[in-house]
Amino acid sequence: MSTASDAPDDDRADLDVTDLDLVASLLREVPDFPTPGIRFWDLTGLLADGPGLAATTRLLAAPAARTGVDVVVGIEARGFLLGAAVAHSLGVGVVAVRKEGKLPAVAARRTYDLEYGSATLELPADVLHPGTRVLLVDDVLATGGTAAAACQLVEGAGAVVAAFSVVLELPALEGRARLGGHDVHALLAR
Repeated sequence: MSTASDAPDDDRADLDVTDLDLVASLLREVPDFPTPGIRFWDLTGLLADGPGLAATTRLLAAPAARTGVDVVVGIEARGFLLGAAVAHSLGVGVVAVRKEGKLPAVAARRTYDLEYGSATLELPADVLHPGTRVLLVDDVLATGGTAAAACQLVEGAGAVVAAFSVVLELPALEGRARLGGHDVHALLAR
């Protein structure tokens, strides 16, 4: 089990240790999913637990509460659920960045590599405008391909990535390096 001391951010002193311990206790590692050699982090137990989801929402929203954002962008698929909860807590809207072929009107798309293949993300048309301050939210930061593609989509629309919040970072995969100078906040690291 991870504890608050496993959080990779320098500003972790601002995070509630009890909340972090609760979040960590509700994560489950699933080996060899979706392919052999991949360690999948399952957040189903976290999402199903009311106090755990509330704690996660508070912690993920903290960077935006300090800097201010206009909208939350949740990355498919678990980022949708987390992003909607964070947006609600901040009193802002939420935008879903989707996998290819799921949107009726697309502003832009980016193809990127995953640990186990490639994928394409799409940004809905007419939802982000130049200067819009965005908090990107996702569940896990691994190799950074998905996160980098989402940042590129947001910035390609002229919006500003104010921060990127994620529940779990896998530092050994060096995904943070692919995000350049973006402000990245991970609640836990494994």
